[in-house]
Amino acid sequence: MTIMPRQLHVAQISFFSDPQGRSPAQLLDAWPTLVDVAEAVCRTGIRVSVVQASGHTEQLVRNGVRYYFLPFGAAPTANRENAVFGALLHSLAPEVFHVHGLGFPRDVLSLAALAPGVPIILQDHANRPPRIWRRALWRQGMSVAAAITFCAREQARPFANAGLVHPQTRLYEVPESTTRFTPGDQQEARRATHVSGEPLVLWVGHLNENKDPLTVLEGVRDAARALPGLQLWCCFGTAPLLREVQRRVTTDRVLRGRVHLLGRVSHERVEQLMRAADVFVLGSHQESTGYSLIEALACGLPPVVTDIPSFRSLTGAGAVGRLWPCSDPRALCEALLSVAARADPAMRASVRVHFERELSFDSLGAKLAAMYAELLERKRLHHRLHEPVSHDTAVGTS
Repeated sequence: MTIMPRQLHVAQISFFSDPQGRSPAQLLDAWPTLVDVAEAVCRTGIRVSVVQASGHTEQLVRNGVRYYFLPFGAAPTANRENAVFGALLHSLAPEVFHVHGLGFPRDVLSLAALAPGVPIILQDHANRPPRIWRRALWRQGMSVAAAITFCAREQARPFANAGLVHPQTRLYEVPESTTRFTPGDQQEARRATHVSGEPLVLWVGHLNENKDPLTVLEGVRDAARALPGLQLWCCFGTAPLLREVQRRVTTDRVLRGRVHLLGRVSHERVEQLMRAADVFVLGSHQESTGYSLIEALACGLPPVVTDIPSFRSLTGAGAVGRLWPCSDPRALCEALLSVAARADPAMRASVRVHFERELSFDSLGAKLAAMYAELLERKRLHHRLHEPVSHDTAVGTS
């Protein structure tokens, strides 16, 4: 774990204001990523201030992180030239700005003007290149960034192809967040959640076209012919494909009675279900990260997920579990059979070891701390190369 000097101060800034207008305390509970990224960095010894756009004005301190909520950026009552925001940044005087999201070019330009010379890092949060007529502004905003982070470096390609990434901007591969989930006794979790299956396959994701539940159902149906005890349990929030999924399940004799649609469940229950399951499955065509996959890995649950950039990054290119091509039920079937045949306590332990090494709080904090240190060192070297040379220095005297 990288240990940074305690005097280093990073301000993590979010220009996105909660549309529900929740209180700061409620927001910290509802947005775990905001908290987890800050605490991961704080654990390395770095001082972390989180500055969050909000309709409320309040300061909170949790686990060593100081949170500042005030109207600025996209907050409903914010003034773009908010003097309070500028005064706060001046008083905090951080060495690095870490901005959540790529979609706030005007705000990032204002930030650069408020604190010239302070490195700005932009972190991708499921952003996509904008329409052509907005790209000039985005190009300006992204040009002032010293670095941009993606879950997988390959995710920068659409932005680079659109001419939005400045040649001097550093690109880093860092997960968006981590999780507090832990492994637990599998049989106890099954008793607590009243689920079963040999194997027990778990889905945690929306029922929409991107997650592609219909392909997953087809792959599960094929796998069930070789695994008659297979049971699929599905947790989901939004479900535009729910009726189609229900129709597919009820009209297929192999799937009927084998697929259980749980709907929305509590976060605590998701953790218990992940402890109870044998295999985690998703059919996503694209994801900025994949929080449910991170949670599954934290529980030691072997994944069978699609071969997309973020999932490749999170699984170590398939070092744990199996990757399968999008929209390919036959490949999914083969992956399910392969992982189910090897699912045992040793495999679960290896999945958890991978999580600890690559995705835990210590790992995430170390990756971010190393990035901050590298950018500050580059800034120092840049200043040294461009500072005026004194006569004494030129002739080599001391």
